[in-house]
Amino acid sequence: MKAHTASLINAITLIVFGLWGYFGPTNPSYTALIPVVGGIILLFLYPGTKREDKLIAHITVTLTLLLFLGLIKPLYGGIERADTITLFRVIVMMLTGVLAIIYFIKSFRDARKNREA
Repeated sequence: MKAHTASLINAITLIVFGLWGYFGPTNPSYTALIPVVGGIILLFLYPGTKREDKLIAHITVTLTLLLFLGLIKPLYGGIERADTITLFRVIVMMLTGVLAIIYFIKSFRDARKNREA
């Protein structure tokens, strides 16, 4: 899988699961929309990421990392409340973020190897 594909999957997951988090519970919180906004930004960055624009790729991986870190508090909240639906939703968003970061790091390393060769 290429980094831009992993980023696209992450963006769609953030949007869908973030909207599920906002519209699903009986008392929605506006903070559930943070992953949605992040996912939309990642979608706007996708064409540049697909072109392998270095600056946009670095912005994308930085935003992905920030969104991953931002999901830590909702993860702890879901654990404290023993809310399995929240845990599922947050863990899936975190996993797609980690996968995207891994693929970006791999693509950065491959690009460096190609430059040196």
